[in-house]
Amino acid sequence: MTTHIVARLRAAGCVFAEDEARLILDTARTPAEVEAMVEQRAGGLPLEHVLGWAEFCGLRIQVDPGVFVPRHRSELLVAAARRRVRPGAVVVDLCCGTGAIGLAVVNGVDGVELHAADVDPAAVACARRNVEPVGGRAHLGDLDAALPPTLRGRVDVLVASPPYVPTTAIGLMPAEARVHEPRQALDGGADGLDLVRRLATAAPVWLRAGGVLVLELSEGQAAAAATAVEAAGLTAAVEHDDEGDATVVVGRSTADVQRGQPAASAAAAAEARDTAASTASSPVPQVPSSNSDA
Repeated sequence: MTTHIVARLRAAGCVFAEDEARLILDTARTPAEVEAMVEQRAGGLPLEHVLGWAEFCGLRIQVDPGVFVPRHRSELLVAAARRRVRPGAVVVDLCCGTGAIGLAVVNGVDGVELHAADVDPAAVACARRNVEPVGGRAHLGDLDAALPPTLRGRVDVLVASPPYVPTTAIGLMPAEARVHEPRQALDGGADGLDLVRRLATAAPVWLRAGGVLVLELSEGQAAAAATAVEAAGLTAAVEHDDEGDATVVVGRSTADVQRGQPAASAAAAAEARDTAASTASSPVPQVPSSNSDA
């Protein structure tokens, strides 16, 4: 039976047919389910949607049809966030999809308060099943508008893998993504950074003193994203993993943002201080570069 399944999957263009056949046989409960899964996979449905789960950072994540599948490149995002999580921390996962990133970030850390949010009702329903068993909560809404107001100024780590594919590049993506994942989980606007900029602007209101915003994007977008993060009143640093072809930008909150000022107010206050310092002929405090330690 296994040989027959492998042959069908290989004929359909599945590069890792042997591995996929094994996963299907391990997941299916009846021969009828095996046949249905093979048929779905041969028809182009992403393997994770066929199985109903994905392996991510050593965890089995439930994945519903039509929900964005967590990518292994996001493991850099998880690692960057986990380094900044301590017992009792407040962690928020925006554009959460299945909730896999937030779940992996807090895995094994005691007393963490986890919140996940997405604009897609199907994603939120899926995320709830993943995060609620560890005490997490999933919220429906547009970016930070979904979050409870009581989180303002309390968040230690705000992590997000937002849509960052430029609109004109969507058509170049594999059919598994283009056809079977929601466009709103892929399309980041003209340069792919529409939601990155919105997240950078929103983050300061939610972060505590020293809290961090951790964003996934492409290497070519890192400089522009770091600029957006710094414009919102945060310091910025870029991390890149050549092997995984993964890039993240980490923004750290400043003292002004700590007091709950919106990003625009914090930026205006900083500009006023710099102007006053210049008038007094005293040195202007240096803003850390995008390569500063965050």
